[in-house]
Amino acid sequence: MIKKQKFPYLVGSKWTATKKVDGWRHFQVVNRKNQGKWVYAEMVAACDPNVRFWLNAKLLQDGFQWQAGWQSLQEIEAVESKLFPTLESETPSNASQA
Repeated sequence: MIKKQKFPYLVGSKWTATKKVDGWRHFQVVNRKNQGKWVYAEMVAACDPNVRFWLNAKLLQDGFQWQAGWQSLQEIEAVESKLFPTLESETPSNASQA
């Protein structure tokens, strides 16, 4: 029986970090590495190929850290407001209106 590959479409996929990583948000997976039961993805910044790092591919499923595809800042903020509705009311711009 053939073993099912974890994350079969990993290489070539594009991701947006919800918080900047080394100054960038947009990354692409350029390589994968299987080590035992773990799968690692090599991430490269879309605008700076010198910014690259490996991470456990399982972390890409964490919506608090990563969003699939390249998202605009407005799209990231919209997702954050859904994930953290109370933080929106605590921003400095809203605090000055009180």
